[in-house]
Amino acid sequence: MAINYHQLMSLRIPEVRQSYSHRDSLLYALSLGLGNDPLDPRQLPYVYEGEQRCLPTFGTVLGHPGLWLRDLDTGVDWVKALHAQQELILHHSLPAAANVLGQQQIVEVVDRGEGRGAMIVWQRRIIDTDRDLHLCTVNQYMLARGDGGFGGPPRTLPAVVELPAGAPDIQVEIRSAPQMALLYRLNGDWNPLHADPEVARKAGFDRPILHGLATWGLAATAVLDRVCDFDHTRIASVFGRFTTPVYPGETFRVDIWREPTRVLFRVVAVERDVIALNNGLIGLR
Repeated sequence: MAINYHQLMSLRIPEVRQSYSHRDSLLYALSLGLGNDPLDPRQLPYVYEGEQRCLPTFGTVLGHPGLWLRDLDTGVDWVKALHAQQELILHHSLPAAANVLGQQQIVEVVDRGEGRGAMIVWQRRIIDTDRDLHLCTVNQYMLARGDGGFGGPPRTLPAVVELPAGAPDIQVEIRSAPQMALLYRLNGDWNPLHADPEVARKAGFDRPILHGLATWGLAATAVLDRVCDFDHTRIASVFGRFTTPVYPGETFRVDIWREPTRVLFRVVAVERDVIALNNGLIGLR
């Protein structure tokens, strides 16, 4: 069964209602390694409920409808689908606890041609239902590797930002914990690829891999630290393109270029010297 462009564009992905607590936002911050220095007064509000703050990137795990690409009538070969890019746009600071509604829709399907796959852009709007407030918008780009050449209308995607040729202004090295994937999956991504060695081997990996959004969150947190002094209100948007799978326990180097209203970044897996996340862009307030 092939992709039908009009059918996919009109697909109804169920809304998701979710109540998250202070405990959930604390867990998210801990899963990204915050609290490694428990005496850092800048980190403490994200991992302690005294005067709790919520990390901006927590928005990516809210209102998620599960494996809709597999469970709904999409025509997509979901086994070959990869998470290619991620964008988060923050309209308001996220509360530490809230009742939210995730409104889902497919906003674009780009036929890249036979053998090159199709890019599916899925958008999620997160609404604070108690305050009737649009908190954030999540745009997730899925590369359906087995579905190119389906005959969709001509479409293009926005160009990604090109990183400067010169040396970065800031470099941050982060050694991820060996159990990071086991901890991060408690945010709601239960894919056994991140936990079960046998499943990982069948997928072609030596061992369970780390969630792409965990690497993405690590990079955004490094910028939050080194550029924003852990002031979460300064982050307006986050974008990044996934280029190479990574493993828990690896060391990541975040290369950061500062500009007046934005930050450009990439993530390198140090031991293998490969770029794991590229064309990163964080908008600043």
